[in-house]
Parts: sequence; C-alpha cells; structure tokens
Amino acid sequence: MKRSELFTKTSKSAPADEVSKNAQLLIRAGYISKEMAGAYNYLPLGLRVIENIKQVVREEMNAIGGQELLMTTLQRREIWEITDRWDSAKVDIWFKTELAAGGEVGLAPTHEEPLTDMLRQHINSYKDLPIYIYQFQTKFRNELRAKSGIMRGREFLMKDMYDFSASREEHEAFYERAAAAYTKVYDRLGIGDITYKTFASGGVFSKYSHEYQTLLDVGEDTIYMNADKSICINEEVFNDEVLADLGAKKSDFTTYTASEVGNIFSLGYKYSEPLGLEFTDKDGNRHYAYMGCYGIGISRLMGVIAEKFADDKGLVWPETITPFKYYLIGLGENGIKKCAEIYEKYSDLFLWDDRTEARAGEKFADAELMGIPHRVVISDKTLTNDQVEITDRKTGQTKLLTLNDFINKLY
Repeated sequence: MKRSELFTKTSKSAPADEVSKNAQLLIRAGYISKEMAGAYNYLPLGLRVIENIKQVVREEMNAIGGQELLMTTLQRREIWEITDRWDSAKVDIWFKTELAAGGEVGLAPTHEEPLTDMLRQHINSYKDLPIYIYQFQTKFRNELRAKSGIMRGREFLMKDMYDFSASREEHEAFYERAAAAYTKVYDRLGIGDITYKTFASGGVFSKYSHEYQTLLDVGEDTIYMNADKSICINEEVFNDEVLADLGAKKSDFTTYTASEVGNIFSLGYKYSEPLGLEFTDKDGNRHYAYMGCYGIGISRLMGVIAEKFADDKGLVWPETITPFKYYLIGLGENGIKKCAEIYEKYSDLFLWDDRTEARAGEKFADAELMGIPHRVVISDKTLTNDQVEITDRKTGQTKLLTLNDFINKLY
C-alpha cells in the first residue's frame, strides 16, 4: 500500500475524550475511529491487524477439528426465554429492538441458544458427535462502562467455539486440546510469556472455568500467581477452598493486574436439555449432548497488544499481526526510484511512504507511531554503497544491509 493512496491520516494529538492508551494511539495512527463510547470503526490498517489476529486463531481452531460458520446476530426471543436468559432483569447487557412488522428481537451477546437450537436439525445419532463449531462474530453487550478503548466495547469482535460431545469424558478430552490450542494462539501473537491460564469461577456449570489473563497495568482483573507462575487464580475464587484443591497456601502468591483475553468453560447440559438437543446412543437410548464453550476476544486482543507493547513514540506490532512488515521511505531522487522498483515486486510487504509533500522527519515519526516492525530507508547516500538502512521498531537498533541481502530476507 502507498501512503499517498491511503485515505487515513495520522495525528499528533490524542482525542480529548479518550483516556485509554490503546484507543489514543490507534486513533492517532489511523487504525480506528470512534463512532461513540464503546463502538469503533476499523479503518484499512486496523482491519488488516484484525484479520491477521483472526487468521492465527482460525488456524489453531481448525487444527483441533473446528468447523467455521457464521451465525446471525439477530436473536429470536423464544429460545432465550426457554433458558431464562431473555429477561433484562436477569441478563442486563441486552440490546433489544422492535421489528417494524411486530415483535421484539435482540442483538446477540453470545450464541449458545441459537447454535444449540440450530443443531437439532443435524444431530440425531452418537455417530454425529462430537462436533466442534466456531465463528468470528460481532457481539453486542450493553455495558454500563465503556472507557477502555477497544479492550471493552459495547460492540466487539469475538471468536466463540462450542463443542457438542456424547459424554462428559469426550468433552473433557477436547477441553484439554482447546486449552493447548489457546496457548499456541497467544504464543504466536507474541504475548505467550505474559499470558496465563487462570482458575476462575465455573458458575452454575462446573466448579472451575479457565480464563487466559495477560499481565497489563491497566487491566480490569486482579489475579494471584505463585512464585514459579505455575498456578494463577482469579481474585473472585482466591479462597481457602480453592487453595486447598490446588495444594497451595496464600503466602505462595503475589498479586498482579491483568486483562482477560480468552476463556474456556464447561456447559454440561445447561442448554442442550431445555432446548432438546438429543442423540441416540448405540443401544437406542436417548441422551442430551454435553457442551463446552471457548471464547477469544479478537478486538480486545488488538487493544491489549497495542496497550502492552506501545512506547512513548507509538505502537509496536508483533510481526504476526502487523498490517505490513516494512515501512519504506525513499530519500533523494535515486532513493525514491529504487523504492519504486522494490515496491513494484514486493508490494504486499510494504507500506511505502511515497508522499511528496511530507518531510523526512514526518515520515520517520509516522513509521514509529504506526508501529510497523521494520523501517527501511533507501537514500542516495545508502545507494553509494548499494545498501539499505533498516531500523527495528521494537529495539530501535539500526543496521545496513546490501540490497541483495535485504531482498533475500524479505520472506
């Protein structure tokens, strides 16, 4: 992509109504724009980051047998009433609206009910199980507070996966595979060393669930972690009973602030029984499907990564999700000409700052603000030795490579 063709602009000042660093930088760098509190537009560069995060997650969900679909966001009142989750006094995050033709519909905060109901058309026998289904879907939650940028929105993008198994044992085996897949996701996104599988409340479904918490100074969660970081417990379940279950004591733990970037939990028969999702076993007996749910906040991940790695100059993207690997700058007549030659062959890797009206200092500042991993400068001066100058955004280290060595390293 050429900067001269990119409609978005960078800004030196942060929006006055944004208090979160992730939103301030993402807006300044032209990745997102704010529609209203808790709702953001993803601009071309921001959408590239979102799609790259999705692809990492997609590959790991497919690797454990997931099948991707896309459910509608509009929700029928009837199926949510069956599970007693339609009443806003009981579930207070609903967005609901009246249809012009009559009747009330909701905008999905999650998809257990409609997916379970839909699968009654497709599950009849134990031979149809297990099934692992996931989607990337926009969710709507009428949050009272929406002040953490894209880390907590009223409209957000989520990956939600559901397993439908013939037994608890079959579900638990998949649960462990999903947990391992989540670890791979966070490793690939560059936050594996600061993201921890954390014991949390299982609610009405099970004794425990697990959250994935990324250490973050501005996170909304408090977790307790032991010295070797092998046990993490959410504050909500940090009590004597849990500690006894884990063979630990309070003095072993230190408090940390973190942000939840995923969760996995067992559902059991909570939805399959009231909604009638049954199958016949090999002896002809009828049973309800045993379920589990696995969520990853895609847009929240983008916000957490932006917040965690940013410095005083701007964003710093990991290579796995950056919109482009290189920010290309040409200085001088020959430098610009050489940039054009390289861009023509490898345009998918470069954001080329070809703006004629922008000064070199402005281009350097934008490269840092946008967080592209590598700034590449080709100038009349570097070309005297047939070289390019490469600066690593994360470390700030600069080195010179010959043109041939640089081209060979592109992929």
